[in-house]
Amino acid sequence: MDIYPLSSFNTGVFMFRIGSGFDVHAFCDGRRLIVGGVEIPFEKGLSGHSDADVLLHAVMDALLGAVAGGDIGMRFPDTDDRYEDANSLALLSELFSDAVFADWQIANIDSIILAERPRMSPHFPAMRSRIAGALGISESLVSVKATTTEKLGFCGRGEGIAAMATALLQSKKTKEI
Repeated sequence: MDIYPLSSFNTGVFMFRIGSGFDVHAFCDGRRLIVGGVEIPFEKGLSGHSDADVLLHAVMDALLGAVAGGDIGMRFPDTDDRYEDANSLALLSELFSDAVFADWQIANIDSIILAERPRMSPHFPAMRSRIAGALGISESLVSVKATTTEKLGFCGRGEGIAAMATALLQSKKTKEI
């Protein structure tokens, strides 16, 4: 008995690539807090060259990692004035429309936000919707979770927010076996 029955792949073998991403931003005064493309009511925002959307930056790095396409700092450098206060949802959409992704489709994205405050879970549905919309995929392919760090480290002390993401891409082409 085959552990992985090839009979279920009538046209050949599907190729998969996985990538991971991580990002962190410190809190600062005078900015809106944008996470997952959603503005979250809070007394501080995140410091960064663009809108500092920590979750979308992790997602972009995960997608780029899956295709060995570098990182978002290479694609959207913080030394380029065009990206000052840039909307990270627009950057995500622009990134995924790049030719490097032409032969790939998203199988799923899994992400986690690390923050003591503010509470993220009420915003998960909107985050999933915005991420899926920017990528042109079903919300069912996007997972967003959050956790605290039990008051440990910079996130636990309320100094900022971190996010991690994993992206699984499936080739649009199959290979004959």
